[in-house]
Amino acid sequence: MKSAALPALALFVIAHFAGFAVFGENGLLQLAGYRRQTAEHLATLERLKAERDRLQHHANLLDPRHVDPDYADELVRRQTGQVRPDEVIITRN
Repeated sequence: MKSAALPALALFVIAHFAGFAVFGENGLLQLAGYRRQTAEHLATLERLKAERDRLQHHANLLDPRHVDPDYADELVRRQTGQVRPDEVIITRN
């Protein structure tokens, strides 16, 4: 009986860690969840890159060395409330 205790304990420890490797918080069954999260994060990253590019374009239009007069006029009119509800503003992207 004593000679079987150590191998039984070793098997129990191995089974315990194998269970965590498969069913644990970071186990194999969570792999699909990680792939879904990765896809979501990549989509968010692409949206943020597009937003960054748009903001960079607008910042370039307001560069003090050569301000785009149409864009500056549009910003001033929006911020001072001079845009009428029936006006259509065509943005350049």
